Amino acid sequence: MAKITIGIADMKASADSADILTTYCLGSCIGLSLYDPVARVGGILHYMLPSDSINPLKGESKPYMFGSTGIPRLFKTCYQLGAEKKRLIVKVAGGGQVLNESGMFNIGKRNYAFLRKILWKNNVMIDAESIGGNNNRTMYLRLSDGQVMVKLSREEMVVL
Repeated sequence: MAKITIGIADMKASADSADILTTYCLGSCIGLSLYDPVARVGGILHYMLPSDSINPLKGESKPYMFGSTGIPRLFKTCYQLGAEKKRLIVKVAGGGQVLNESGMFNIGKRNYAFLRKILWKNNVMIDAESIGGNNNRTMYLRLSDGQVMVKLSREEMVVL
């Protein structure tokens, strides 16, 4: 069993059913998990901002920082490992207001709205989610069975 950590503005995918993918510190960021139960392929994207439209060069150099560039790459990477769109189970965590409780920039809400929009445009539905609030989250994807668990700070771990 390999524990693979996905950093902030990062993405990892695997076809090894022994792997557990983990991403920490999901505050306003979004953790997007994909899993194909037939191919036993999965991946997690941890993106910080919805779009690279204000700085496309940044989107090219750090594609996983943005939903606009990271989300398509996560899907493509899972497809390259054998996943099929119609079988994908999609789970989401994050989108909170941890650092800016006043909601002035609403990064978490903007990240989540962008994700829903891009998934909807591509006929992909979210199967489960843990979104919003003022807590950080940690997201785990176990590739042996596709179970996604989310741990909120100071709370019990929940299965999505």
